[in-house]
Amino acid sequence: MSVHELTLAGVNDHSLFTALDLAGTFAFAISGAVAARDRGLDWFGVIVVAFTVACGGGVLRDLAIGAVPPAGLSDWRYLAVATAAAFLTIAANALVVRLADPVRLFDSLGLGLFAVTGAQKAIMFGHNAEVAVLLGVATAVGGGVARDVLLNRVPAILQRDIYALAALVAAVIEVGGLRLGWMSGWRTWIALMACFALRYLSLRYKWNLPRAIRSDGFGSE
Repeated sequence: MSVHELTLAGVNDHSLFTALDLAGTFAFAISGAVAARDRGLDWFGVIVVAFTVACGGGVLRDLAIGAVPPAGLSDWRYLAVATAAAFLTIAANALVVRLADPVRLFDSLGLGLFAVTGAQKAIMFGHNAEVAVLLGVATAVGGGVARDVLLNRVPAILQRDIYALAALVAAVIEVGGLRLGWMSGWRTWIALMACFALRYLSLRYKWNLPRAIRSDGFGSE
């Protein structure tokens, strides 16, 4: 492959990464804005929660890999996308209400997108496969944890829902596909669909991870 072709490939990969990252930001911001609105927060509170959910995991990832200042704080597009998603949620309340469980819908979309982009960015900064997978999961679940803490709820990843596991599947597919030489477009979409399908099916059919059982027998179904 020529230098020109390598350059074009790098540009294309970077463009795909940026597009996916912004799409994930929008999806997570919607989920955060809906949750904040349902808790009765004012407009400013809705925007703050939306931005925290959308960029919290990415900021954690960037700090971990040394990409400072974090893109979520230094790139105006992330704040703009999160704010737009928050205002859309506020303005289109009737539309959002008609969606079936909107928080989980958009949260599931963002989960897969951020797991993939988190793993991609760790690889781009020269980290190994294990670090890439872990940071992919951290990017995916970090914003949701921040949302639940701000809204005084038990974080979703600490409950029985299949949440972090779905993000782990996406990150493993992305990193494993890279090691196996899969085309970037194919492995990315396979990872996204696998994560969303696992999360969606777990919600639809009420799949859960086993609960920890106490020595006195409590905690079991």
